[in-house]
Amino acid sequence: MSILKLMLRPKNIEVELPAGSALTDLEFELYGQESIPFGCRSGACGACLIEVVEGNAPFNERSQEEQAFLAVLGYSGDAFRLACQCRLLNDVTIRPVSQTG
Repeated sequence: MSILKLMLRPKNIEVELPAGSALTDLEFELYGQESIPFGCRSGACGACLIEVVEGNAPFNERSQEEQAFLAVLGYSGDAFRLACQCRLLNDVTIRPVSQTG
């Protein structure tokens, strides 16, 4: 199993995870450091919205439900994902997207 690198901006936290890991694993890997705010973990709340800053096909494909919910939130395009729905396939740099304001 290959090990992939995930860079979390803006804090420049780098984590190595096995290919296929769920991004929810970050909570355990970062030992309580502030990272991605996970809420419902089922793709229904939008708390874990992230933007892919760098990376080529870094995650599994979006489900139709995830794509529809992102549209409701006003985020379209390949750069935006719900982290709770992502499995790591390639090295990637991401940043959480604030839902406040």
